[in-house]
Formats: sequence, C-alpha cells, structure tokens
Amino acid sequence: MVADVVVIGGGGVGSAAAWRMAERGLDVLVLERFAAGHTFGASHGASRIFRVTYSEPDYVELARRAHPLWLDLESVTGSALLEITGGVDHGRVPLTALADAVAGAGSPGAFVPAGEASERWPGIRFDGNVFFHPVSGTLDADAAVAALQSAAALAGAEVRHESPVTRLRVRDDLVEVDTGDGTVVARTAVVTVGAWSAKLLDGVITLPPLRVTQEQPAYFASTTTGWPSFVHHIEAPYPSGVYGLATPGHGIKAGFHGVGPVVDPDHRDFLPEPGQLAALRDYARTWLPGVDPDTFTPISCTYTTTTNSDFILDRVGPVVVGAGFSGHGFKFLPSVGEVLADLATTGKRPAARFAL
Repeated sequence: MVADVVVIGGGGVGSAAAWRMAERGLDVLVLERFAAGHTFGASHGASRIFRVTYSEPDYVELARRAHPLWLDLESVTGSALLEITGGVDHGRVPLTALADAVAGAGSPGAFVPAGEASERWPGIRFDGNVFFHPVSGTLDADAAVAALQSAAALAGAEVRHESPVTRLRVRDDLVEVDTGDGTVVARTAVVTVGAWSAKLLDGVITLPPLRVTQEQPAYFASTTTGWPSFVHHIEAPYPSGVYGLATPGHGIKAGFHGVGPVVDPDHRDFLPEPGQLAALRDYARTWLPGVDPDTFTPISCTYTTTTNSDFILDRVGPVVVGAGFSGHGFKFLPSVGEVLADLATTGKRPAARFAL
C-alpha cells in the first residue's frame, strides 16, 4: 500500500499541513516522534503572539491569510485558540516601513503618542515611537497543536504519536520512510521536524545552514490588567529586542529573540542561562512596571533559525520541506500548512524568499 502523503513531524507545522491536505481528500499519515503534548520542540507552551505587523509584504499576507483560518479551526474543533487583544510595537527606531506594509495590505494601524500609550497600557514603559495594530493578540499554543491534529483526523488523516522515523530515502519517485514499526511508502513526504531537520535530511536534500538554539523566555507575575501583545525594538544593553504577551494562568510572557545558546536538540538541559535570565529580569524591572520581576517562571524551547530568518518552504522531487521558522512561525501555521499542501499536491511554490 502506498499512501498519498506521509508527514514526518507532528508539531504545529506538520499538523497544519496534514489538516490542509486531508481536507483536499488526500490519504495522509502523520508520524510524530514524541508523545502528544511533549515539550522537546518548538510548538509547545501556553501562548504565542499573533500579529500581522511585519515590514515585509510576504509575511503580512501570510498572517492575514492565517487569521480566518485560525477562526475556521476554532469552528471545526470547538476550540478557543485566538484572542485579539491588539498589539504595540515601540522603540527608538523608525516604524514607518511596518506601518506602510500593513496599511498597504488593507489592515492599517495607528501611531499613538507615548503619553497616551502609557495611560492606555500602564503595564509597559514606552520608548520612542509607539505603533498600535488592532489585529494582534495571543494564541494558545498547546491547544492549537491539539486542534490542528484533531481537525486533520476529522478530515481523514491518521496521526501516530511515538512513531520515530529512523531514515528517509527516495526511490523511483516514491519515498520510503523507516520507522520502528516497519517501512512506510508514500508518493510524497512532507518533512517538518524543526530542530531535527538537518539530521533527518542529511544525504537527501542539501539544506542551508540552520542554527538551533535553546531559547529561555519567562512568565512574570502580572500586577495590572489589559495587556496588549508587544514588541520592543531595543538592543543594548540587552542581547536583542523583547517580545511579550499576557498568558492566562501564567502571567506575562517576555523574552529575547533568537539569542539563546546553540544546542543539539537531543542533548538539552532545559535550564536557563544565568546571564540571559538576569538580563531578562533587569528588562522586566526597567520596562515592565506591570510585572513583579522577582516572581517568575523560566520557559525553555528551541528556535531553528536560517541565516536571514526567512522560512524554508520548498520541494525537491517527492520531498517537501518546511523548516527554519526562526522563532516567528507559529502565528502563520494554518497558512503555512496551505503552502506546504500546495507544494505537495500541485507543486505551486510560494514567494521566492522561501526557496531552498
């Protein structure tokens, strides 16, 4: 028996692709190495930011397409996933390219005077320019992955957890996938294994450099309400800019972006690096008057980052690759799933920036 598609990696990206392909009537098998709800990759956790505020039109369009698909997913599964809170970007940098991009896509925001912003969102100390966008908010990450897998199954896909793939090879325009339960043969393989991409695809496809890091945001106890999601475009004395969002039941999630230590995903300690944790607490103390910087819970996840932080969404022969989501891919999951489904079914390619 030959399946239409085998999806290797059942995190957010693979589950989204499985949903979109199964809805097209394909015979889809998802093979996920770990148990449901695991914490070893990049899709777990209680929250992610949803926003369309990018300066690059390709990403604005992906996010705008994802928004109604998140609502469709909620409807199909009866899940509560997306909460629109509004979002702010601020910092002593020009934000005009970002504002122009979303306005050009028909989803404008507005610049807000810093004093007005401080009154409206007292949990944040604002810096320089403040740009507000109403179509921003938060996603429940764990619930989203579960909902994507449920929607895929409802559409006819089979999702197998604890089914590690040991080898992938191309033979006569088919894909053979070795698992602990035998070999699966499919017309197409969609590979969405995150930090394990280079290991699994070695000798199959030449990938660009991918940097795997262990990122370490934290939840801080909130002392106020009414939080927007936020991005602070700041660097020195910090290692990068900072993002943040309210996470019900946990507090305010805040973190640096893509500056954690390089790791092997199979040999992680899940422990925060003391220097970065101290810097993050200093940031909270200085810039987030609405949190208690001494009451916090560290978080651990992985980023798999390309050299330019663009995603890899491409196809070589019968192998489709979704990789290198660089710490900003979760918000796009349903639309990225559509792109991968197009690559798997028609070969239609997305914007050139996503090519291998």
